[in-house]
Amino acid sequence: MELRNNLQTTTGWEIIETGFDPQQIVATGSNLMIGNGYLGYRGTFAEWEADQFVACIVTDTYDRAEGGRLRELCNVPNALFTQLFVDDDLLTATEDQISGYQRGLDLRYGRYHRTMHWQSSQGVAVALRTERFASLDNHHLIAMRYRFEADKDTQLVLITGIDGRVWSLNGEHLQDYHLIETEGTIAIETTTVEFGIKIDVVEGLHITGSEPVENDIVREDRRILRRIVFDVAAGQLIEIQKLVGIYTSNDVDDPFDTAVDGVLQAVAGGYEALEVKHQKRWDTIWRDVDIQIEGNLEDQVITRFNLYHNIIHTPTHARLPIGARGLSCQVYQGAAFWDQEIFNLPMFIYTWPAVARNILAYRYDTLDGARAKARRLGYQGAYYAWTSGKTGKELFPDYFFIDVLSGRKLHNHFNSWQIHISPDIVYAIWQYYQATGDQDFIVQYGAEIAFEVARFIVSRIHLKKDKNRYELLRVIGPDEYHEGVDNNAFTNYQARLALSVALECHQMLQAHAPDQLRALMARLELGEEAVGDWQDIVDRIYLPQPDEETHLIEQFDGYFQLEDTRPDVIRQRLKHPEEYWGWPIGIAVETQVIKQGDVVQLLALHDDFPYEVIQANFDYYEVRTEHGSSLSPSVHALVAAKAGYNDRAYAYFRESATIDLYATSKKVMSGGSFLGGIHTAACGATWQIIVQGFAGLKVEQDCLILQPALPTSWTSLGFRVYYRSNLLTLTITRTSVAVESVVGNREAITVQVGAASNVLQPGDEAHFTL
Repeated sequence: MELRNNLQTTTGWEIIETGFDPQQIVATGSNLMIGNGYLGYRGTFAEWEADQFVACIVTDTYDRAEGGRLRELCNVPNALFTQLFVDDDLLTATEDQISGYQRGLDLRYGRYHRTMHWQSSQGVAVALRTERFASLDNHHLIAMRYRFEADKDTQLVLITGIDGRVWSLNGEHLQDYHLIETEGTIAIETTTVEFGIKIDVVEGLHITGSEPVENDIVREDRRILRRIVFDVAAGQLIEIQKLVGIYTSNDVDDPFDTAVDGVLQAVAGGYEALEVKHQKRWDTIWRDVDIQIEGNLEDQVITRFNLYHNIIHTPTHARLPIGARGLSCQVYQGAAFWDQEIFNLPMFIYTWPAVARNILAYRYDTLDGARAKARRLGYQGAYYAWTSGKTGKELFPDYFFIDVLSGRKLHNHFNSWQIHISPDIVYAIWQYYQATGDQDFIVQYGAEIAFEVARFIVSRIHLKKDKNRYELLRVIGPDEYHEGVDNNAFTNYQARLALSVALECHQMLQAHAPDQLRALMARLELGEEAVGDWQDIVDRIYLPQPDEETHLIEQFDGYFQLEDTRPDVIRQRLKHPEEYWGWPIGIAVETQVIKQGDVVQLLALHDDFPYEVIQANFDYYEVRTEHGSSLSPSVHALVAAKAGYNDRAYAYFRESATIDLYATSKKVMSGGSFLGGIHTAACGATWQIIVQGFAGLKVEQDCLILQPALPTSWTSLGFRVYYRSNLLTLTITRTSVAVESVVGNREAITVQVGAASNVLQPGDEAHFTL
């Protein structure tokens, strides 16, 4: 099936690029990348260098370059670097020299491949096939197979090894390069500038098909390479297997020896053996995560593309953040935003609960960073970083955007006024608990997070005695164009929910873990008066209510008094196409035009609003939304599905799910900074739109509820979910819903579809008519 941008698919499990477009190398490098949560390797050509945005980004390598302004993950030396020369011509994708070109990604097994026929200036034709994967069996290994054959007797020169001349967005992070040859392997050992993290990249090689006539090690500036010369006969196939190990001193005490040992074992075992183990891991993951769509092959492959990327950019091996651009590049520093809990997490809650637990436990590990931020700003409790790395300290700068008209830095307050990040984390904890029933998590981690966020809200909120209510002043909601607003509806509702969760956790521990509760309250120096404060705010916090006539919820105090206009109208006011639209002087600030869903985001997370309120607010805010964030289309898809606007929900689904694959997103921001990479939140949101939107899945009062409305072109939808440690298989058609409680489940599950409900015992299957 032909897709857009020279792409096609056959089975819905692969993305194939059939024509090379040099203008798309930023997008295709991200889209076709491999990864395993520990590292991400961009889908670039083996012969490319830093100028073509080659990158291998590794988790837990946060570092600030000398003179740099941002602390970010490091791009480590590239050990897949391989160049093939014929008659002194470099084999690469040039339009006048190649035919039979294909580059693609096998989504089922996370495997990149490239095939092409190339002709030298002297008329020698070479057939090339390369493939590679980032091992899921051993997260520190990458494997590449590089095959080539010529149509004539000729001499071929292969340059392969480790290229340490890396692409870095915000300065050079690596120093003290040591080029090493040992036990048949070659390596680069280097350290980071700020923290002195030792990084070891080791490469082992296995050659079949021909004995080299020359095989030398060449050392250059930040490079250690093998120069291998072959005299080949026509049609003689040569295969190079490269096995690469990457370790840092944050992983193990002796990263060099560990990497060497791992590579030697991989070389001895061979590419195929490593691949088999890797594929078994993927089979296990897809068994629970996959979504099957019948009737629309394009939607099927788009969906799997997004699920794949949500998986490979999530550190399933450790308690580390999911970056807003994952491991695809250094944009947004490899750090977590609120996206992690609100957009990435739900898929894991219902398909891979152990990973969901890890993601939330990361927030427990970073509590001290959140406490430090709160103290620095004059508050108590836990105010989580807007941009959070390993420690939870705030990574986001005060000055992020540049005014393109004056060249001056703009002071934004995302890291000091966007307080909803802390309640969002508590919201996510409660979503996890409701779906899993994991009381142990609440006792060990969740209650402490909730209590500290509650303490922060108490210290941040204002009691308006004249109105006998609590208010949250000078904040930023999801709409970042309007800063310093009062009583942002989304923030107030989330704050109340966070306090309610803190009270629920307190009651739970009182009933089931009283000793742990006493110890926790003593350690946090919280008395029962604090619990009384939480309840008082829950009772008296100002929650903007829907208007009785219009049903509209005002986004923040005074919003309806701003100029009522539309994005296309104010776009004409720009004096430069890269002007920032928001605070302090942007074209949207004094208008009702918003960056992304804000009240719509509220409606996506809170299910207690009546149908007419959802419709009225969606209709009102949709036309005033610029969709300046990749988060916006997905939340509009979710709420459009809730509102019964099926066609609009599907249109937003397509917009959100293709933001990367069809390269529709911004590649630069205000001031010209690089903004490429995978939008991991949009990837995670694809699962939400389908399962929680089109299938209408939600948990309510110990019941799993489905309210399906499939897109017109879909004939059926299938997926699996875990609910309270019980696995369910669901199949939805246009006229029916089938739910199977898998044999081996431990308890009965109540499932409701429309007005009908059924209690499923383990091994039961229920059928509902729509």
